[in-house]
Amino acid sequence: MKDLVIVGAGGFARETAAAALAGGRRVLGFVDDNPDLHGTVRSGLPVLGPVDHVTGLDADVVVCVGNPRDYTVRQRIVERLGLPTERYATVLHPSVSVGAGSTVGAGTVLLAGTVLTADVTVGAHVAVMPQVVLTHDDLVGSYATIASGVRLGGGAVLETGAYAGSGALIREGVTVGAWALVGMGSVVLHDVPSGEVWAGSPARFLKNVPTLPAAPPVPSVLERQTS
Repeated sequence: MKDLVIVGAGGFARETAAAALAGGRRVLGFVDDNPDLHGTVRSGLPVLGPVDHVTGLDADVVVCVGNPRDYTVRQRIVERLGLPTERYATVLHPSVSVGAGSTVGAGTVLLAGTVLTADVTVGAHVAVMPQVVLTHDDLVGSYATIASGVRLGGGAVLETGAYAGSGALIREGVTVGAWALVGMGSVVLHDVPSGEVWAGSPARFLKNVPTLPAAPPVPSVLERQTS
């Protein structure tokens, strides 16, 4: 297992470092494009330089950036770096439970207490925060973000880049479309179209996502399922 470098130095990046260290992995530090952070120490680890610094390092990489105001940035950085898939680590906190038949893609992070019950498929570069439960036959597309405490019923689908806010409950069989956002604490009983923001209990349409990204540079898990 190679050493790990984490892209980003914010909260999610530091949580990922803690998860990797808890699993016995050596973390060299962070890279970040904020020059004020270069040479500083975050959570006991150095900020080594700008993001592009990782291309010259003999280390695995995981991209840990993004927030509800800009949750497409993870895709943009992966595309910008252009690294081969084998350079990307998959980070699972030791407390994560991955049930039979479940798979997790390259560059994906599962933080503490996450449960994949059975036959769950999670794509590449997915961010899964603590105490998330993904139940049987769920599909999570690449670049999705699942905030803490989210629960997905059986057979639910989060398409490429979808964002599920903290504590959201998504009914079995429901699909949240590509790059759609579900607000924190929402109860999602019906399909959410791609590129829309829904919130509430039950969740309802609020607005469209202002700018949708281009197609992702790697196939989504949903595309791989049907190919």
